[in-house]
Amino acid sequence: MKIAVVTDSTCYLPKENLEKYNITVVPIPVIIDGKTYQEGVDITTEEFYDKLRVSKELPSTSQPPLGEMVNLYTKLGDEGYDAVISIHLASTISGFVNTLGTVAEMVTNTKVIPYDSQITVLLMGNLVLQAAKMAQVGADLDEILDSLDKLRATMNEVFIVNDLKNLVKGGRLSNASAVIGSMLNIKPLLTFDNSSHAIVAYDKVRSIKKAYARAAKEFQKDKEKADFSYKLIVIHANDPEEAEKWKNDLHKKFPEEHIEISYFGPVIGTHLGEKAIALAWIKDMSK
Repeated sequence: MKIAVVTDSTCYLPKENLEKYNITVVPIPVIIDGKTYQEGVDITTEEFYDKLRVSKELPSTSQPPLGEMVNLYTKLGDEGYDAVISIHLASTISGFVNTLGTVAEMVTNTKVIPYDSQITVLLMGNLVLQAAKMAQVGADLDEILDSLDKLRATMNEVFIVNDLKNLVKGGRLSNASAVIGSMLNIKPLLTFDNSSHAIVAYDKVRSIKKAYARAAKEFQKDKEKADFSYKLIVIHANDPEEAEKWKNDLHKKFPEEHIEISYFGPVIGTHLGEKAIALAWIKDMSK
């Protein structure tokens, strides 16, 4: 069975991975002051944050056109793919993956399976890589989907943001009242709830140092319960120096774990704002 893997531009995978494993990426539109850009196509991450600082209105995002998705899947069917696993950002922050359920019914020459990553960014990217690697060596559809479910269950993350206004305005934060108040020197800590998979605010601390310590504590709790090794990912919104600093600190605490640095691109940066930073972890499939 020949299986194609499709994802969206919020996976933030390196270009070499996309090419090596034949992964198709659908760009998510970002609207800045009335102009629409395709993430990763006609706006870079650096350009986005430059525009964000001077934008008159908060940027927003939208879904790729339904017709384009029908055409993409049909093209893959014409190329001989028996099935398409289409892995996308969490349904709790975008309706895109749910829309694809309708699209799948419109495609007649291949089987389309929309898959809710229940997350986004490079955590989703790791799911995409797992699917693509398995597809490349001839794994069947059920094997791949089962592996994705198991890998998805190992994910966790802590987001640290400076400003909640984008998340609140966009309806992406389900319990904003838990942290809204006097925001002076407050660092809200966010995560994806394990049950609802919605973004929730679960704590607030008064310094970035305490925020980092709390994130590391959350990872330590998962690490102590796991019978496998984790991959740690420090994710930043246009703050590579701070990400590198945190990575080095984490390496001292967890020298046995593989630690990577990734970034929040335009679509996710729209909601989190510049200088947001996160610690994410997922089972290390290379071990």
